[in-house]
Amino acid sequence: MAGKSRASGLVTAQAGVFRPIAGAGRTSAMIVSQIRGLIRSGVLPLGARLPAERELCDQLSVSRLTLREALRALEVNGLIEVRAGAYGGAFVTAPTAGLAGEGITDLLSTSGLSAANVTEARIAFELGVVPLVCARATPEDLRDLRRMCDEAEEARESGSYSVEMSFAFHLRAARATHNPAVEMLMHSFREAVLMSMREAHHEGTQGVAEHRAYVDAVESGDVRRVRRVLGDHLQRTADAVAD
Repeated sequence: MAGKSRASGLVTAQAGVFRPIAGAGRTSAMIVSQIRGLIRSGVLPLGARLPAERELCDQLSVSRLTLREALRALEVNGLIEVRAGAYGGAFVTAPTAGLAGEGITDLLSTSGLSAANVTEARIAFELGVVPLVCARATPEDLRDLRRMCDEAEEARESGSYSVEMSFAFHLRAARATHNPAVEMLMHSFREAVLMSMREAHHEGTQGVAEHRAYVDAVESGDVRRVRRVLGDHLQRTADAVAD
């Protein structure tokens, strides 16, 4: 468990949380696995400070060199943040959506998944959150989405349109659910979705008009209509990247 320091008010992991590292395998990787497990289980909550290096080395029965290697790996993955100063140390933090997206992109690039696989998953996800968008989209959400349609139309006419603009629209639509988890998941798929869009050779010619139709449908609150408009829009990408 984690306890609160009277001097600083910081939540610090208490003794007994960490187990000595034993067994075959790379020691630093085993440390990473143990600390990641403690974070996921909530034993080490967001903002908790890990013990000082010397104390943590004693609890894990590892060298400082090995511990530092593990802490660097955890920091790269966005699970901890190392701070300097009197109240510094290693603190549990949350990975950004960008880091999660990079991880998913790496996974996709090494697992043999195709743009068709990505698009199929995207269809299932985006159509699935349509009821939330219809129920929760505010006038501000609709204004932002229409403004993005205007900007995309101008970019298309000037020859500066990019698939990043298309993804930004879909991400903003996900934000209209007012569910941070939905927006975070959509953001984490950014690089994978962009890859599928590029393979589909989308230039915004038809997509901008479909985006406008989507906003109009959301404003009407007709879930079936929104699903039909969005489904047709996403199916074009699916057809373009089909094997």
